[in-house]
Amino acid sequence: MGGGLSIPDAGGRLSCSCSCSDSVRRLRYVSGARGEALERLGIMRVCDLLLHVPRRYLDFTHTTKIAFCDVGQKVTVVGTVDKVSQRQPRPRMSIVTVDVFDDTGTLTATFFRQPWLAQQLHAGDIIALSGEILFYKGFKQMKAPFIEQLESSQEQSDYARILPVHPTGEGITASWMRRIMSAALADVGDLCDFLPSALVARHGLMTRARALREIHYPGNPGSAHAARRRLAYDELLCLQLALLARRRIDVGGYEPKRHATEGRHLSALLAALPFELTGEQEDAVSDILADMAAPRIMNRLLLGDVGTGKTAVCAVALAAVADSGMQAAVMAPTSVLARQYADKVGPLLDRADVSWTLITGSTSAQERAAASGRIGAGEVCVVFGTTAILSDDIAFANLSLVVIDEQHRFGVNQRALLYQKSSGADLLTMTATPIPRTLALSLYGDVDVSRIKRRPVAGSRVETKVLTPENLDIAYTAIRAAVEQGRQAYVICPVIDAGDEGAELDDVVEGAITQESLHAAASTRDDLARSVFPDYTVELLNGRMPAAEKDETMLRFHAGEIDVLVSTTVVEVGVDVPNATVMLVYNADRFGLATLHQLRGRVGRGMHAGMVFLESAARKGSMARTRLSALEKTADGSELADLDLKLRHEGDVLGYRQSGGVTLSIADLAADLDLIEAAHADARSIARLDPALGAAVHRPLAYEMRRRFSIYFDEAARS
Repeated sequence: MGGGLSIPDAGGRLSCSCSCSDSVRRLRYVSGARGEALERLGIMRVCDLLLHVPRRYLDFTHTTKIAFCDVGQKVTVVGTVDKVSQRQPRPRMSIVTVDVFDDTGTLTATFFRQPWLAQQLHAGDIIALSGEILFYKGFKQMKAPFIEQLESSQEQSDYARILPVHPTGEGITASWMRRIMSAALADVGDLCDFLPSALVARHGLMTRARALREIHYPGNPGSAHAARRRLAYDELLCLQLALLARRRIDVGGYEPKRHATEGRHLSALLAALPFELTGEQEDAVSDILADMAAPRIMNRLLLGDVGTGKTAVCAVALAAVADSGMQAAVMAPTSVLARQYADKVGPLLDRADVSWTLITGSTSAQERAAASGRIGAGEVCVVFGTTAILSDDIAFANLSLVVIDEQHRFGVNQRALLYQKSSGADLLTMTATPIPRTLALSLYGDVDVSRIKRRPVAGSRVETKVLTPENLDIAYTAIRAAVEQGRQAYVICPVIDAGDEGAELDDVVEGAITQESLHAAASTRDDLARSVFPDYTVELLNGRMPAAEKDETMLRFHAGEIDVLVSTTVVEVGVDVPNATVMLVYNADRFGLATLHQLRGRVGRGMHAGMVFLESAARKGSMARTRLSALEKTADGSELADLDLKLRHEGDVLGYRQSGGVTLSIADLAADLDLIEAAHADARSIARLDPALGAAVHRPLAYEMRRRFSIYFDEAARS
């Protein structure tokens, strides 16, 4: 009917949206071999491909003539191939050199380990090169630039566009990835938007379909940036909602435990503290006690750098449990730290008339059985322990508070096992690992966060110094001086034995120390005892030792019977030996900043200043030295955490390679604070109004959330 209102058919967009979960092999150009190559990149479904965003762009709308390229400048040039040569200076090292010219000058491009280029390129070919201009032997040069072969018949206007560079792998080139992506966008890219229109309008976001086109084939740099922000917000919002949904599943069906926040045990414990709580500590206590008294299950994270007094705050919460006639469990990642909690908090609980016990892997069967009986009968209020308390023989009468120290060091299933013993207990997690605000908001989106930034007591000064292997005598001399003065030292190694791969280490630096040069704790202990410190007691501590032997070694070190303790990072968290004043860390560039910051927190804990030596063979100016130099300049854990996040992926910062978490692929936690805060607030608002996401406006969002972060719901089902 002429002149009527035209409403576009939504069937096509709905069909495209439904096809997102189809196998990527249904797309054009995805043959068997290319399909396998995409799957090796983690691209299994159509949606995985559409969200496989470029790692960078080549701006062919702004090319530079060779004569006008300045040394040190990153440019894109288009020229004609004059000559291609290849040489092999050593086995498995191929170098291809390509001489290129335009109407203003010549340029040499050098490619490493890409022998196929010698057959692919010929004199007369038109190519585009993008990279940094260097000057070598009188000629302008590019080393390992990005290369794009152009059709000889193309006019400049034909290739004057922004070209995406997608991450690729064996079996698929950048050009084939662009071809597949272009076809996918044409065939299934007109997707429905799963975001409620109110959110799109509130944050001024692109539509989903436009964002996907602009992220892969932007019309200009500004549109690529806007597209990435839309897709990053999608990712962050879905993650926040997934965390909240997982939390809802975890506590669903449980009756909250309501605690008393006034009573004789709490008053007695506060009186037993050897110091007044600081303002930040009091704020944290208020947050925790308010949550414990509320008719909901607490889920709070207490962040605090080394020495900020998180243990005292925890003790107050334990006293509130005693006043409520219930029980608490405190789980630490190592038996050493669990015993240390018992040694520090136990006397305070004794003075507050709160019963407690300790269970670790080294607890004898007889002691364990006796403790288990008392716990089951409700005769013990507080249980300190390791994962040993997860065993079936440990059953609580009325567990109302679970405290987990260094939560990210436990697997999800371990946390779930402890939580299942509680039937709706409040959860308090604590960490001294520096975590940036953006990381806390995103990956702990379902958690209320309390922070303690300042130390109640400033403590002794700790100086940090980076050494090369040739200067190790400086560290050895400092250790000798400390021991002669009656003090002690740590020597930290990245692996236990020479045959260990060190795959769990933070090897994040290109050109880092070779694996063969890693210092192994076992052999290092022997070498130091024999040739460097023959007159001192040098002992070994590592994670493979039986629990009883580890405990005995640590107790002897604490008692001053060991002068130099050679260890792996088993001493990283919480170990408190005030008499230890010097630390030497071998192969320091193999550890993350957070780990190194935690390690140096082991010295300077008493009356005497501490000294930390970080040994590394990394070159000056390398990323490794940049990271280590930051430790020389600052002791601020928050500042180091922000730098660590800029240099590494957020999953590596929290050690997710060990605990199997989910990391983000589009959002940049170092740069997207505004998006993270917006997604955090929006997710909580949505969950408050529609916790099951059952409203029609939220159902597409719920589907997308589950599709992206199904791991959280799979874990909940397994739990």
